[in-house]
Amino acid sequence: MEIQRPYHRRRLALLLREYPVVALLGARQVGKSTLARQLVAARRAAATWFDLEDPVDASRLAEPGVELRPLRGLVVLDEIQRLPDVFPLLRVLADRPRTPARFLVLGSASPELLRQTSETLAGRIAFHELDGFDLDEVPDLDRLWLHGAFPRAYLSRSEAASRRWRNDFIRTFLERDLPGLGTGVPPITLRRFWTMLAHWHGQIWNDAEFSRALGVAHTTVRRYLDLLTSAFVVRQLQPWHENVAKRQVRSPKVYIGDSGVLHALLGLGTREAVLSHPLVGASWEGFVIRQVIHRLRARPDQCFHWSTYSGGALDLLVVDGHRRYGFEIKRTEAPRLTSSMRSAVETLGLRRLDVVHAGERAYRLAPRVRALPARRLAAELRPLRG
Repeated sequence: MEIQRPYHRRRLALLLREYPVVALLGARQVGKSTLARQLVAARRAAATWFDLEDPVDASRLAEPGVELRPLRGLVVLDEIQRLPDVFPLLRVLADRPRTPARFLVLGSASPELLRQTSETLAGRIAFHELDGFDLDEVPDLDRLWLHGAFPRAYLSRSEAASRRWRNDFIRTFLERDLPGLGTGVPPITLRRFWTMLAHWHGQIWNDAEFSRALGVAHTTVRRYLDLLTSAFVVRQLQPWHENVAKRQVRSPKVYIGDSGVLHALLGLGTREAVLSHPLVGASWEGFVIRQVIHRLRARPDQCFHWSTYSGGALDLLVVDGHRRYGFEIKRTEAPRLTSSMRSAVETLGLRRLDVVHAGERAYRLAPRVRALPARRLAAELRPLRG
């Protein structure tokens, strides 16, 4: 079964009309190649495809200029991180009169990839990030939360099959994919760090805690965190701070990027195990935050958490120009208004605060505050205007 992803397909088509090079970035196995094939099929025009994990295609590009210069139409370069030296050539090809070819490059994000593109293709390349499924694309909220948003995890025929795929993904990612990006960190070290992060999911980052536990420097654990973030398997939600009469937290909150991978790292093999685990609320929070961000089409630089040392907090703050929207995530079925919510509305000047919960009813809690079922996110939230 193949799920259509019309928003992402339309977005890629628009970017390809405007830019000679478009980079589709995302975690391994998130569906980049499938989406690119859907785009090619929708265009109904010839396209040339190179899969750089295929030895035949890789050998064809041993001299990339010879192979790429004559091509016309759409050229897809899959797993581009395996051929980083091609970016200077893409700049030359992008600057040709009338742009005879457009290039769609697919790859897992890495510091090296982003650095080279920014240096060699400035003004010629657009980036689009692809994450896993969201509630616009698949209907089963509980399955999406428990199994995760990776296509093969969500679409697996059984809970056991999904669990096996996620465990295999974790092992392959650590043993093959990350070393392929030139990280130089032993897989066993990153496995331990990633598992520790799973137990820290939804909390304020504290490099001292991780530094002591791993016996390495603060800068080293921060490098590990940024590495997993750059590969789209960890999300850092940056802090919002401004000149208010409260002492505010200035460290990010950290989340495992996918709820299904989180459950696998925690060793939670069944629905019952997830629901009875102490981190069930944190797991739900990270899952809903991801769904809200997807539904709003919000950029990373628009999304924050807000916390004060006096107890005020907001799980997600989305800033759209002069408009500010707040989101509190509750695993309960009937949330109530709290003093922290009132404080967030007044202190931050929120246009609206949505308390997203696991129940079925939407209702008003106070002026500018409503309780909103997670199942109705796709129906009630609209993409940002800015």
